[in-house]
Amino acid sequence: MVSYDPAWLDRMYNNRVRVPGHPAYLERWATDSAALRASMPCSVDLRYGDGPGETLDIFPAPVVDAPVLVFVHGGYWRSLDKSDHSFIARAFNDRGVCVVVPNYALCPGTPDQPVGIADIALQMVRALEWTWRNVAAHGGDPSRMTVAGHSAGGHLSAMLLDCDWKAVAPDLPAGLVRNALSLSGLYDLRPLQHAPFIADALRLTDADALRLSPALWPAPKRGPFYTVAGGDESEEFIRQNTLIRDAWGRKAVPVCEVLPGLDHFSIVDALADPGQRLHGLAVQLLEA
Repeated sequence: MVSYDPAWLDRMYNNRVRVPGHPAYLERWATDSAALRASMPCSVDLRYGDGPGETLDIFPAPVVDAPVLVFVHGGYWRSLDKSDHSFIARAFNDRGVCVVVPNYALCPGTPDQPVGIADIALQMVRALEWTWRNVAAHGGDPSRMTVAGHSAGGHLSAMLLDCDWKAVAPDLPAGLVRNALSLSGLYDLRPLQHAPFIADALRLTDADALRLSPALWPAPKRGPFYTVAGGDESEEFIRQNTLIRDAWGRKAVPVCEVLPGLDHFSIVDALADPGQRLHGLAVQLLEA
């Protein structure tokens, strides 16, 4: 059994402590996102289910039959909101991409309605099923869906690529998610069981950590899966980035990169910046 030092785990995984300037990122994301929703066509707070947090926003492309980018936000499954991430849509809309940003319930929930990572993963499955069934009405091509996610969203993106969609509903295509991109993703959740800053919110049991860690799953039957981390992130986030390629192999994970000069927050800005390699990687997947 691996023994973890709690103080070390907090240093490795608590990104808000590692990046003291993170409040400026979060404030700007929220401000820019509100401005974007006010200035371009969008459909907000569409319900994909009846549970808490089961809403999504759609930013339709200016063309029909557009590729679809579903962006799953981060926040360690316990914070942030889709409304903080609308700003990502503009650069992709400009390239003729329909952008979908789903919400989910946050850990730990309430005593009456507790929320765990498994619950969130099933919410994302429902969000993707809803998108497949409804995105054509918003100009998106349901056969061309790419999922991208940041941090906890990167973890969920890996799970969605490896989902057995036929088991969800027989009429869903096996390749409902064609490919996926993860920014600063987490693929082995076992360390987070012991990190004091997050353990109480996530409440991961040993069994949870094993069954919810994509690095412990077989490689997806279709893909590809791109994984990136920032060069200024902790050694553990960089290790997690490499871990999924080691687990799934180069065929499933042909892109596994550490992007210099980016931290856990600036990497999200890079996704939305057409001048950045990360944006180009997302475009590769969307146009494949």
